[in-house]
Amino acid sequence: MSTPEQQAGFDQQRDLADPAPAHVRDDAVGQAEAGHTHAAQPEGAQTEATANGESLFGGTDLAGLKARWDDVQAAFVDDPRQCVQKADHLVSDVVERLTSGFAQARTQLEEQWSRGQEASTEELRVALKRYREFFQRLLSV
Repeated sequence: MSTPEQQAGFDQQRDLADPAPAHVRDDAVGQAEAGHTHAAQPEGAQTEATANGESLFGGTDLAGLKARWDDVQAAFVDDPRQCVQKADHLVSDVVERLTSGFAQARTQLEEQWSRGQEASTEELRVALKRYREFFQRLLSV
């Protein structure tokens, strides 16, 4: 007979024994992984892509991060403590990259309209639209 927790899908034993593969993303991780870094594109292109709602990690960087996660996860049996420490470092690295990418995107958005009275109403409308897209993206992470 199963417990209410098991019926609700909280089978902790199964979750620990068979963690989801790195390519299976939950919402927060999937969105966090969907971006570009500096190495993936020239700086201007990276910033523009970030401001326009595209990802923060390039394909090469994303593959590298996933490979690092796979290595961390595979090492759990041999050294659980070190595995968790490596997971913490990897997550910290991803958070730093996301923070940097979002900060650059915000800077680029600000540059679009902060020219004083020189910005036309149309430029301001476009800037507000991009801010809305960026705001919604921030809330989705």
